[in-house]
Order: sequence, then C-alpha cells, then structure tokens
Amino acid sequence: MPELPEIETIKNVIEPQIKGLVIKKITVNRSEVIAQPNADKFLRAVTGQEISAMTRKGKFLILHLKNESRIILHLRMTGCLLVTPSDYPMEKHTHIIFHLSCEKELQFSDIRRFGRFWLIRKGEKDTYSGIEKLGLEPLSRECNVEYLKSKFGKRKKKIKECLLDQSVIAGIGNIYSDEILFLAKICPARSADSLTETEWERLAEMIPECLSYFIEKNHIEQEDYLQTKGQDYRNTPFLQVYGHAGESCPNCGETLVRVVISGRSSVYCPNCQK
Repeated sequence: MPELPEIETIKNVIEPQIKGLVIKKITVNRSEVIAQPNADKFLRAVTGQEISAMTRKGKFLILHLKNESRIILHLRMTGCLLVTPSDYPMEKHTHIIFHLSCEKELQFSDIRRFGRFWLIRKGEKDTYSGIEKLGLEPLSRECNVEYLKSKFGKRKKKIKECLLDQSVIAGIGNIYSDEILFLAKICPARSADSLTETEWERLAEMIPECLSYFIEKNHIEQEDYLQTKGQDYRNTPFLQVYGHAGESCPNCGETLVRVVISGRSSVYCPNCQK
C-alpha cells in the first residue's frame, strides 16, 4: 500500500494539473468505488464544480471543490490516479473518469478494486471515510518527542506496532516504520515503554527526516509520471533495510534479519538495532 511519501508525490504531480479546472462530466465504470453517497447523488453533486485544491492527510487524498465540498480518496493497495489528455486511451481497470475543462481527464484505476471515494458536502460531518480518526501528521511540529512519549511511552506494545497506529501518527506504514527505526537505531521488537529518553529523542528526529528524504527521492516530473502510468516513482533503490532481509547492513555489514511483528514483516540489523 502506498504510504505517506508516495501519496505526497501523487499530490505534488496531480494538483498543479487539475487546480482551477471544472468537472464537466464523470464516467463511472464501477459504481462500488463511490462509497458515499451513491453514484447517482455523487454525479449530480460534483458535476459542474471547480477543483480549488488537492491536499493530503495521512494516506488519504482530498479534492477540495470551490463550493467547499470535499472528495476524499483512499487508493488502498493498487489505486492509481492519472491526469491525461481527453484522447488518452483508458487504462485497464479504470473505474472513474473525471472529464475536466481544458480537454483533460482525471482517471482512477484500481486492479484490486479496494480504492474508495467519499463526497463530504459543505457543513457535513465526515462519519464515513475514517479520515477524522487520524492522528497527527508526522511532518508537523506537534509530532514531537513529548507527543510520542505521551501516546506510546507507557505502552508495552512493540514500537513497530506503535508507529503503525494511524490514530496517533497518520501515514506511516510497514516500509517506513522499518526505515525510521533503522535510522533511530531501535529494534522494532522493543516494547515502547523500554525506550530511553535518548531513543525517544532520536525517534522523534528520524520520523520527519526519513519521510522528507523519501519524498524528495520520489520526485518525478508530470510527463514521466504519465509515461510510466504512475508506477515508476517509488524509491525502492534508496531503502536501506525494508525488503533486504539476508543482505548486509549498509552501516556495519551484519546480516539483516526478518521477523514478524503482529503479522507484519519487519527487517532490522541485530547489531545496529540492539
């Protein structure tokens, strides 16, 4: 599943291309991807509206409309957004096409069909998407050592599990929790209540540093993003531990170890992350 750096990259690519454009028409090929309201009400409410901005919260994308309604989108495992010319061939597994002004289209495709759209009208409370239950943005100043300790400091849960808790920190998943803990020199299997003050400080420092680094490495031009159909911007070559079990640690040369923590794969260095 795309995590915060990937979703931020998609936002950075898509928003400049659609901001200020009007949704002239919508083609819905699979109505179940519209979770709220039903497809007919969604079409009536959104058609003719101008897109004023696109933002991200955690792993969600939000299209802000000029009438102050919001279209919330979660890509889930395989969802993909492309901005294309109006004569661009429709991708396989394309479920929704927003036909925009200036002869552009915003296409949403999803092989596994788990991605969902929610329309939240002006003044309406969002009790549907789950976005209101998210914790702090990990890149925010508020997500600091005091916040982390207040939320996790007395927990006996493993620190890897804590970083995946979206109700506390929004956007970190399996990949970047491994990378963050490697940089912070903390074993993912450590219980949160066992961390020292120095380790909490290091963790608080590494969370934004790691995510910002991968956002930077994810950068891709609009033309390249379209040419590769939104599939070739991920920073796999820069991952230091995730997916590298059995290989040498880039810091000390020790063999990286894979363990399973609460059903999730985790890779770490037994020497650097004691």
